[in-house]
Amino acid sequence: MTNNLSWDLYRTFLAVLTEGSLSGAARALGITQPTAGRHIAALEAALGQTLFTRSQTGLLLTEAAASLRPHAQAMQHTALAFERAAASDGAGVNGVVRISASEVVGVEVLPPILSALRRAHPELVLELVPTNRIQDLLHREVDIAVRMASPQQEALIARRVGNIDVGLYARQDYLARYGAPTSMDDLAHHTVIGFDRITPFLREATRGTPAWSREAFAFRADSDLAQLAMTRAGYGIGACQAPLARRDARLVRVLPKAFRFTLQTWVTMHEDLRTSPRCKVTFDALVAGLSTYMAE
Repeated sequence: MTNNLSWDLYRTFLAVLTEGSLSGAARALGITQPTAGRHIAALEAALGQTLFTRSQTGLLLTEAAASLRPHAQAMQHTALAFERAAASDGAGVNGVVRISASEVVGVEVLPPILSALRRAHPELVLELVPTNRIQDLLHREVDIAVRMASPQQEALIARRVGNIDVGLYARQDYLARYGAPTSMDDLAHHTVIGFDRITPFLREATRGTPAWSREAFAFRADSDLAQLAMTRAGYGIGACQAPLARRDARLVRVLPKAFRFTLQTWVTMHEDLRTSPRCKVTFDALVAGLSTYMAE
């Protein structure tokens, strides 16, 4: 195997994985298709392995390519973290901070917090990844993450903010039309909004509430934002964070004693960023802003 392979080869490899074709990878990278082809050929020659096979639908990755994907992605995350650090050269709070949070927290809770942070530090650039997938802080997919579970890695700085109360809510006009359920069994006679695919988190969160299951839902979506939108639209009864629901006078909590769970909330970042001014002020702003949100 050839030593010191160019990063461009790995970058093209990742682009082909993402786009599924040489032409798509070339467009994404702003290079020509022949150049992309030469990069893949050079990487295959250096590794001594075939990475892609051609099909009618594009390029199919081989087992070798699949095994290399996470390593190439880790290299990409490191390169992007390097760029973020380089863009933050100089004194003061400036540069790029990449943040991840769940869909609902990222879209519904963080915007005013991040807006105030930007006003206080106008040279700060913020990148937000709203996703329910846990981003890898050790490999620097993001700089800071808002997580709904206790971090396990020792190399992370973590601050527990508190617990977010989650309950069942429906719009006033829905309840006026169909009445409020008086027990979990009553949900069988209501229009219920919930998930499509069960995840380990959902399995644990809904343990002990068999009435809250996929088969009972009249609307299913894996997007928490979609579920929230349908609850706000008056479609039926759905789960919602209590502080968020209190912002909408139309939403009424139902079955508060029978159905509730809490989201243990943490703000985390890699310990290597503890001396970074841009990350420190962002970390502190998230802790303060989320604490205020939970107290609403």
